[in-house]
Formats: sequence, C-alpha cells, structure tokens
Amino acid sequence: MSDTKIIGKGTWIDKLASELLEREKTLGRSTDILRVESGLGASGIPHIGSLGDAVRAYGIKLALENLGYKSELIAYSDDLDGLRKIPEGFPDSLEEHIAKPVSLIPDPYGCHDSYGMHMSSILLDGLDRVGIKYEFRRAIDTYKQGLLKEQIHTILQNSVKIGEKISDMVGQEKYQKYLPYFPVCANCNRLYTAEATEYISGEKKVKYTCHDTEISSKKVKGCGYVGEADISKDLGKLAWKVEFAARWTAFDIRFEAYGKDIMDSVKVNDWVSDEILGSPHPHHVKYEMFLDKGGKKISKSLGNVITAQKWLEFGSPKSILLLLYKRITGARELGFEDIPSLMNEYNELEDIYFGRIKVDNQAKLIKSKGLYEYVNLLNPPKQPSTHVNYRLAVELAKIFKEDREQRVMKKLLDYGAIKKAEPEIEKLIELAGNYSNEFDQQEKSQITIDHTIKKALKILVNALDAEEEPEDIQNTIYQIAKSNDVQPKDFFKTLYQIILGTSRGPKIGPFISDIGRKQVAKTLSEYT
Repeated sequence: MSDTKIIGKGTWIDKLASELLEREKTLGRSTDILRVESGLGASGIPHIGSLGDAVRAYGIKLALENLGYKSELIAYSDDLDGLRKIPEGFPDSLEEHIAKPVSLIPDPYGCHDSYGMHMSSILLDGLDRVGIKYEFRRAIDTYKQGLLKEQIHTILQNSVKIGEKISDMVGQEKYQKYLPYFPVCANCNRLYTAEATEYISGEKKVKYTCHDTEISSKKVKGCGYVGEADISKDLGKLAWKVEFAARWTAFDIRFEAYGKDIMDSVKVNDWVSDEILGSPHPHHVKYEMFLDKGGKKISKSLGNVITAQKWLEFGSPKSILLLLYKRITGARELGFEDIPSLMNEYNELEDIYFGRIKVDNQAKLIKSKGLYEYVNLLNPPKQPSTHVNYRLAVELAKIFKEDREQRVMKKLLDYGAIKKAEPEIEKLIELAGNYSNEFDQQEKSQITIDHTIKKALKILVNALDAEEEPEDIQNTIYQIAKSNDVQPKDFFKTLYQIILGTSRGPKIGPFISDIGRKQVAKTLSEYT
C-alpha cells in the first residue's frame, strides 16, 4: 500500500471536509460549530439535482462530525424568489402571479400555505425519505424577522462600489443603475418590477418605482406605483448577486456547494462577503448539472424533471444516495434506466464491505467501504441483507403480472436466488414490478463480444427462434458453445451480461423458458 494518508473514510467527501478544516484553521475562526448550507429553490418542481445539493452538503456535515467536530445542515428555502415562469403541468391561473414572491402566491392545489411552501415540501419530503436531517429555514421568515437587516444596510451603503464591481467581474451593468435590492411593491405585490434607485441610509429606506420589466424573455407590466420601503419592516429581498453573502455572514456558513449555472453569482458573492461584509466566504465546491439522456439539463421548465418521489417508486433510498455520493464532478446523463445498475451496485458495495467480495487494491477497498458507509449515512447495518439482482426481479415481474409478489417470490426460491421470503424481497419485487410496468424496454448493456461468441450467439438465436422448442435449452447452450470453440462458462457469462447486466444468475435454461425463448432471441439478436 502507498504512503498516501487516508482521510476519514477515504472518499471525496472526507477530502472536502478536511480542506474546509484546513482553511478554517488558516483563517483562525472558531470551529465550535461548522454550519453547512443548501439552498432549496421554491419556484419550480424540485428534481434530483436540487435534492443532490442538500444530500451532498449533509455528507460534508457527517464527515465533519466523523472528524470530531460539531456540524449542522441548514436547508434554506428561497421562497421570496419571484415566480418567473409557470412550471410544466401547473395551471395557467398562475400567470397573474408572475414576478410575485412564491411565498405570497396561493397554493394552486390548496394543500400548503403558499405555492412556495408547496414546492419546498416536495423537496423536504424527498430529504426525509432518504434520511437527511436538516434545520429548515425560509427566506420569508428570515427577512420578516430582520435577520439580514445589518447586512442589507451595509450592502446598500456600498451599492455604488458593488455595482461597479459586478460590472467589472461579470459584465452586468444593471446594478450601476439600480440598487441590488428588490422591495415587494406595496401596491401589486410584485418583486422584480419594483426597482429601487436610492437608499436613505439614516432612515434605512429605499425609494422605488414599480415599472415594466422583462422576465424570462417576457414583458411583465409594473403598476406604476412610486414608494418607499423600510428594509427592517417592509418585505423585500436582496438580488442574487449579493444575497448569498448576506446569508453566509448572518448564519455563519462555512460550506456551500454550487452548480456551474450560478458561478458568476458565487464569484460576486464571495467578493461581497470578503470585502464589503468583512466575513470570509464559505468553502465551496462546484458540481456539474445532471443532464437527461438527450444531453439536456434537467430543468423544471423543460418538464424533464426526475423527482425523488418518482425515483422511489422504482428504486430504494440507498440507490439515490449512491448516485449522489459516488462522485461530485463531471456532468452526468441521468434517467430512470440507471436504477437497475445502481440497485445492483449497492449490493456489490455491501458485499465488498462485508468481505463477501475480495478487493486486492487497498485504496479501492477503503474507498468502496467508505462510500458504503456514507450511503448508509455513517450508520451501516451490522450484517448484509439478502441480495437479488434487480434486473432478474424486473424480468420475472414482466412475466408474472397476476399475483406478482407470491409468484416472483416462488421463482426466486426455485432458482435458489433466495433461501426464504423476506419483507425486503417483497419490497424489491414491488419496486421491480413498478419498473417493469412503466418501462418495457431494457437499456442495452454495453459489453464487448468477440467474433467467436457472436457466431455462437447467432446459432443460439436461431435455435430459440425455431418453431419447435429445444428439448433442453441448458444443454443446447452448452453444446453450441462447445461446437464453436467457446468456453461454456464464457458463453453463459455473456448471456447473463446481456439479459441481466451481471456475470451470473439463476440456471440459464429454465430462466430463458420462463422469460420466453422468442423474447430472449429478440434481445440476443441485438448483439449478433
């Protein structure tokens, strides 16, 4: 083994936590409590990427605690943000509320105190269901209680300097004309239309006019109201370019990750925090966005949202945590078709953790064990669970649509895949059943097949496609391999990889009979 020192559990999470601690020591700040933050967007449907922000921040919290420090995660809902566009599938009646803070818009479904809380609750439910613990804070309460008023005052006193710096750093000239603060118009309740032009420092008031503006390439009419807003009493919010800095300072935040889509805002906020508010900005890590399988960013407005709730119809909470804790850098295409491999990968990690799979590379072993512990939120089980290949469960669920649970369970027992029926296998059958109902097509496995195996596959496809069923499929496969100079074990392995995405499985002959030989022939023909 190399001399490289292993930090914590040996994952990127531990490395980040260690970097954070080094920086705090250099800055000479107190390390009594190290707060990490995740912003929760409250204007659109929260997708797996939004969830990922909070899950990863929680990972840093766990790593800091594991290294002996006290830490907490603040989940901050940006529910004073204005509604810019109506998300896919929401009623058109929201049109009249464009540019209003989402916490002042009624919930169109009538189940929460506002549209903003409806959206936040979807994300909080996702966090609860995967086991993340957090302290929830809302922007509307933060501003109403005046928790940022000192920071707002300092920022507005320095607005000229800030406006120039924003122009220099990111080329945005808007804040040379207007203050980086939006009051909520006292007349029409809109946010972005009320543009503040002057700060009366002694009275802590901004002067503003509510006029037409453009939001998401659409013109939004202002009401023409001219007024003054008291920053400590009236509702309003800082612009994105300065708000993070105010929050970091007021809440004493030491870590916050960010997506590359808000890189410019983070750059400016870091400067505002350091130079205007005199408080070192938190440690950051930049993560890439999740893309859909077409390479488009998963977004609330495009309607290609993968929510935690939908994911959990097909996969376990652990499969979400594994997806998010595996790595943080690099853009990733994501779809529900990734669930089978993540479910199986978790089982493999568990086997490594409990020594059922031997890993000779010590660094890989430590990293795999560490990842397994984080996926279990540093509270791993004392013994491994019973493992069933997820794709096997899906294939069986496709065959047995009636009395599915009992019949799939019986097959698993027949195959020797399990020794007895257990609640966790019942749950797996339910998830696999939902998956088989919703997605008929299995993602094509990416495997390399040499020409001799391809030739044997063609012969097997013809045998399975024949009118008459082969007497003994298991023996047929064996004989095809032998007579084509293919090692039977290699041929069986290839068949398992194609059908189940794994190297082994139940006895292949009876299994092919159960799935349906013509169906299997069709799948195999794609690889010939």
